[in-house]
Amino acid sequence: MPERSTDPSRPADPAPRTEPAYKALTKHLPEPRFVPLPDYTRVDEALMLAQAEVFYRKMDQRRTTRHFATEPVPRRLIELAILTAGTAPSGAHRQPWRFVAIDDPKLKAKIRAAAEEEELKTYSERMTDEWREALHPLGTDHVKEHLTDAPWLVVLFAEKYGLRPDGSHRKNYYVDESVGIAAGLFIAAIHVMGLVTLTHTPNPMGFLRDLLGRGTNEKAVLLLPVGYPRTDAKVPDLQRLPLDAIVQWNA
Repeated sequence: MPERSTDPSRPADPAPRTEPAYKALTKHLPEPRFVPLPDYTRVDEALMLAQAEVFYRKMDQRRTTRHFATEPVPRRLIELAILTAGTAPSGAHRQPWRFVAIDDPKLKAKIRAAAEEEELKTYSERMTDEWREALHPLGTDHVKEHLTDAPWLVVLFAEKYGLRPDGSHRKNYYVDESVGIAAGLFIAAIHVMGLVTLTHTPNPMGFLRDLLGRGTNEKAVLLLPVGYPRTDAKVPDLQRLPLDAIVQWNA
């Protein structure tokens, strides 16, 4: 539990509100239960900066590749990446993410065949010239060998609405934002543990729900092959935007 600061150089904590405003609107509901912030230890600012620098440098090494080794990856690593994703914040704590992890070669082959069928239509019929030009530096096409080369495919679904035991719908909130944060944490976890992944979005993605037997209240968001990179793996020669291109400080 964090302790109130006794350091005179630090501002005092704000006083807590004596009567939260939500109580006037939720008198008919049970009182929310709160617990102290767990496992928080404030560290020295110099250490904070050092840890932040190390983490940034590590994440700056992350690259997307389509060249996967077929070497097996322990299931526990996939479990830990999904557990990490599950720590994401979510609207009203609905946790509207669902993961399907696949290492069955036959099922991966079915997914690849279905994805390539859709992708061929996209590249040859649906794709505009502008879209095709935007993808050109990535060197992509409709052939998706990574879907069978990678030892794991992880499909991320967004739960558009929940289902109560009686079958009625329960509204979820900020689904896209919540699932997007979970996806980012999953990708970070995969990178930190020494594996690679690819954010594949076959268009359209409805076939994944059908192949994997998911409910109509879910939509596929990402198809993420996971594994080790091939020894000859390559990535596009691209650069990330600098800080001043992605941030504004105040108005």
